[in-house]
Amino acid sequence: MLSIGSKAPQFALPDSEGNTVSSKDFPGKKLIVYFYPKDDTPGCTAEACSLRDNYDLITGKNAVIVGISADSEKSHIRFKTKFELPFYLLSDPDKKVIQAFGAWGEKKMMGKTYDGILRSTFIIDEKGIITHVFDKVNTKLHGEEVLKLL
Repeated sequence: MLSIGSKAPQFALPDSEGNTVSSKDFPGKKLIVYFYPKDDTPGCTAEACSLRDNYDLITGKNAVIVGISADSEKSHIRFKTKFELPFYLLSDPDKKVIQAFGAWGEKKMMGKTYDGILRSTFIIDEKGIITHVFDKVNTKLHGEEVLKLL
C-alpha cells in the first residue's frame, strides 16, 4: 500500500454513467480516494453513507470524493441511486488502479484466506501527494474521520 509522502498514481476510470473521470479533472482540489470491496454490502454501505452524510462539509474543504471498486458501472448506478450518494463511484474491473494504490491483497474471513480489495482511503493534496492513508477504516464514522484530517 502506498504511504504518506508518496506521489499518488494518476487514474482515468468510468463512473456510474459511463463518463471517464480522471485524477487530472480536479486541479487545485484535494482528492479523497477510497477503495471498497463491493456495492450494497453492509460495511461498504455504512462507509458510503458516512461519507455522504459529511459530503457538504468535506467538499467545503476544497475536496472531491471518489470511490473505487471492481464493480460494474451498472452496479454503481444502482448503489448511488439507492443511497443517494452524491460523489463519484468509479469502476475498475481490471483492478489496475486498485493495485497501483496497493489496495489489493490478502484478506481473511471466517478462517479462509483470499485476495481482494483492501478497504482503504487516501487523502491526496492539491499537488498529488498522499497526505494520509486509512488502512483501517471505521465504516460508520469514516466521513467524520476524513473531515477531521482536512
